[in-house]
Amino acid sequence: MIKSRIAIASLALLTGLAGCATKAQTIGTASGAAVGAAVSNGGTIGTLGGAMVGYGMGRAYDSHNR
Repeated sequence: MIKSRIAIASLALLTGLAGCATKAQTIGTASGAAVGAAVSNGGTIGTLGGAMVGYGMGRAYDSHNR
């Protein structure tokens, strides 16, 4: 189970980096995935959901601070 958590968090982070995301979006994605994994006890849906919410927050931050 721990290996899958690490793999999911790594995939979310790499997806943010590969998509030419800004620093805020990358940090949001990584921290959202970490929080989602912690809240859902490593559940896949919780981790990916947290990553999506974190990415959205990073994107909102960027659009607000331009």
